[in-house]
Amino acid sequence: MFTHLMVGTNDPAKAKTFYDGVLGALGYPPGFDTGTRIFYRGEHGAFGVGKPADGNPAQHGNGGTIGFAAKDKAAVDAFHAAGVAHGGSDEGAPGHRPKAPGNAYGAYLRDPDGNKICAFCQLPE
Repeated sequence: MFTHLMVGTNDPAKAKTFYDGVLGALGYPPGFDTGTRIFYRGEHGAFGVGKPADGNPAQHGNGGTIGFAAKDKAAVDAFHAAGVAHGGSDEGAPGHRPKAPGNAYGAYLRDPDGNKICAFCQLPE
């Protein structure tokens, strides 16, 4: 459905450190850095973080969350730990999410610019 998702940052170098850490924990290689934008390629699209094209400061969206697929519980845990270690903040510690479909296990973070992200996997029944 999507070709890519993009969030804004005011500090691309800091964002690269953060996203290399959290997405690396999910098995993605380091991002491709253009100097103002960093891109991470997935199997079915890309995720990017960069300075807004209009030159105004980046601001996070209120109510928006970007979710990344994790292969297992250990990857979700590593995602969350890497996020906190690389300048992010906890928005929901790793754990079972009873309001999500199936037997979902996930964790939520805010990146250094305030964008909300999460990682989820399905646990065996």
